[in-house]
Amino acid sequence: MGTRQSLDFFAIGSMVIFCIVMASQQVMLKAVAEDIMPVFQIALRSGISAALIILLVLLQRQRMPLAPENRIPALLIGVLFTLEFLFLGEALSQTSAGHATVFLYTSPIFAAIGLHLKIPSERMSRVQWLGILVAFGGIVLAFLGGDSTETLSSAVLWGDFLALLAGAAWGLTTVVVRASGLSSLPARQTLLYQLLVAFILLTLWSYMTEQATLNPTPEVWGSLAFHGIVVSFIAYLGWFWLLTKYKAGQLGILSFMTPVFGVLMGNWLLGERIESNFIVGSGLIIGGILLVSSHGWLSKRREKAGKMV
Repeated sequence: MGTRQSLDFFAIGSMVIFCIVMASQQVMLKAVAEDIMPVFQIALRSGISAALIILLVLLQRQRMPLAPENRIPALLIGVLFTLEFLFLGEALSQTSAGHATVFLYTSPIFAAIGLHLKIPSERMSRVQWLGILVAFGGIVLAFLGGDSTETLSSAVLWGDFLALLAGAAWGLTTVVVRASGLSSLPARQTLLYQLLVAFILLTLWSYMTEQATLNPTPEVWGSLAFHGIVVSFIAYLGWFWLLTKYKAGQLGILSFMTPVFGVLMGNWLLGERIESNFIVGSGLIIGGILLVSSHGWLSKRREKAGKMV
């Protein structure tokens, strides 16, 4: 499976762009929810992205063989990917885009724990574990520490819980990819398995729950184009490529920037309220990110300092 390197400036810059793109998707899903239900939109965007990947593969005349031992993991990541966005889509009907983004991005916690148990090279140091605790504490403070009626609403709390389940599904997807032969496959191949399964299952779910309706407004078409091309095609391919080069645990922790962007966008575009406890919580989130993502750089600095002595 190979050894992944620690984060560098290129990885950090790429993750900033990735986080901005990913933060905007919940906001856009919520913004057009009256014209197309989030789960159905996610199903359609998965189909659009899968078609684009298949077209790309055909144009480049590439083959994508799947070894027998990778068939079950491929199906498993497809199911986990489907669950992630099923939970997220349902969460957006109950809670705000900001809340959904924050709890979705608890995924690094689940991924880091799973990778720590499964892959020796991905074991976290004490400082990195402290970073996870600090970042998670920041999330709890930012969104469970308020005293507004909205925060205490049972519907909002249920939506938050669904978004948390989405985060767990995403984290487990990362573990399956890294702990199996899928980690050696091209990113587009791994992504295609997830998109195809999600398209089929989420479309079936949408029809079964009578959510498969669409009001073809310009905003809906724009949202579908953004999600299908930018999010599920370009951004996801970039994410999986980064996973083949850098340590997944550190990339996952860096994605804690996304909740900050998500909440700010929700406030700016949807008028969602930002409570004072979010300011403190976001500071803890960023602090946790720095503790984890700077670990590799600090280790190298200590090694160089030791050699100079």
